[in-house]
Amino acid sequence: MRKFFFVFSLLVVLLFAAELLPWGQTWFVLPWTAAITDLSAWLMQTVDDQVQAQGKLIWDQASGFAVSVEAGCNGVEAAIILVAAMVAFPAPWRHKLTGILVGVATVQALNVLRIISLFYLGQWNKAVFEWAHLYVWQALIMLDVLLVFLFWLRWLSRQEQAAKPMPEGTT
Repeated sequence: MRKFFFVFSLLVVLLFAAELLPWGQTWFVLPWTAAITDLSAWLMQTVDDQVQAQGKLIWDQASGFAVSVEAGCNGVEAAIILVAAMVAFPAPWRHKLTGILVGVATVQALNVLRIISLFYLGQWNKAVFEWAHLYVWQALIMLDVLLVFLFWLRWLSRQEQAAKPMPEGTT
């Protein structure tokens, strides 16, 4: 357990540092943020033709309301924590990679839902927007990371059980 916490902590520090470096921002964070913004806007445009997006901004043409998807809102930090936990856990790399791919996709799917809901909450009521943005969704995203990690651990346990040879004389 100590090794897990040490490796996890080290990976979190290294990944957060890489994220904050200029090359990390240029080559990963900014393109990722733009992609999440575009995906969120595209989904909203399927039912709302007043939604526009550019870079990290999403705005409503009719009301003029806009949100900017900033650091902490792009899901990168949540993904870093999940990736660090999965890499630090003693498991075969193929299981780690499966967990990372499925886990990051799950966290980002919830993050897109977060962005969309906040966009419409902000148009409806600024106070509710602030409360949901600062408290509700922050907690839900981190809870999602924890749940994804726990489900991955359960799946990992089942994979290990299935790989064990059956004792002789059992079917």
